[in-house]
Amino acid sequence: MEPGGEDSVPLRRPRFDGVIFDLDGTLVDTLEDIADAMDRVLAAEGAPGHTYEEYRYLIGRGIRNLVTESLPAELRSVERIARCYERMIEDYGRNSLVKTRAYEGVPELVRALRAGGVLLAIHSNKADAPTQALVAALLDPADFVVVHGARSDAPLKPDPAVALAIAERFELPPARVVYLGDSLVDMLTATAAGMIPVGALWGFRTREELVESGAAVVIEAPLDLLALRG
Repeated sequence: MEPGGEDSVPLRRPRFDGVIFDLDGTLVDTLEDIADAMDRVLAAEGAPGHTYEEYRYLIGRGIRNLVTESLPAELRSVERIARCYERMIEDYGRNSLVKTRAYEGVPELVRALRAGGVLLAIHSNKADAPTQALVAALLDPADFVVVHGARSDAPLKPDPAVALAIAERFELPPARVVYLGDSLVDMLTATAAGMIPVGALWGFRTREELVESGAAVVIEAPLDLLALRG
């Protein structure tokens, strides 16, 4: 575990009674299923695919943004983006559990936090339907006060609105809530909401990105979060 810098949140046994988790790259490893589905959509358009490493930096801002950024610039017409978005939703919906698994240590972390009375939620930029499906298949939805994927009636991260609404559901001040995620988007969401931003090094992005985007601490494995609470 490492602090984010001189201006980071003090993390000597920080007081937190709630945790909001990102989903992709934090609780579950979805990279290859998302990448494979997107590559199939691109192939149908005669467009080149991308490596898994490249997809690490394309995932995180929702499927529509993924589709847009995966297409070559010259193919990003409104009509093509809309068509590819619908195809991606359909393909990924059918193939979201081919390779996807919960990260090692995640089920144990969730159980330990629950046993300690910590309130839990999931906040993802993934569309709500596949978010709910993944949680139902790989975790226990009953462990979470809220499971919130991308919906038309709420802004995407890094807008803090949904995170703040979850803190209200917890009946906790934001400063008593850890936001655990693996990307710049998650750290920006956490800092905008006034929560404790904790970076997940086992996910899709780098230590440098997490620290530079506001992580107060980065952890190397899920169960390391328990040591922060003491």
